[in-house]
Amino acid sequence: QVQLVESGGGLVQAGGSLRLSCAASGRSFSFYRIGWFRQAPGKERELVAAINWNSGDTYYADSVKGRFTISRDNANNLVYLQMNMLKPEDTAVYYCAARTLATNTYNYWGQGTQVTVSS
Repeated sequence: QVQLVESGGGLVQAGGSLRLSCAASGRSFSFYRIGWFRQAPGKERELVAAINWNSGDTYYADSVKGRFTISRDNANNLVYLQMNMLKPEDTAVYYCAARTLATNTYNYWGQGTQVTVSS
């Protein structure tokens, strides 16, 4: 059974940095894409970054380009989201999710980790 466990959230001042981690287990993720989503109160969930497990191809939402970096550690089944130059509008619950490359639907989700950026 696929499990995704996020960690690394917290409270940081605007301009600061945080690194989120997603520990993936339960199967081989060779043909998977891992995404980081976020959802702020009263807003829709949005995809902020994603990475193909094998190729390393990445995607970033325009709102985080140049500030966030997604990476993976294949040997340890970890995916990271390095977040720099954080802004108050980055405040949200951040979720790690996984889908196969054969579908556009993310089927597996972590429990989420809170990121709060103070001004």
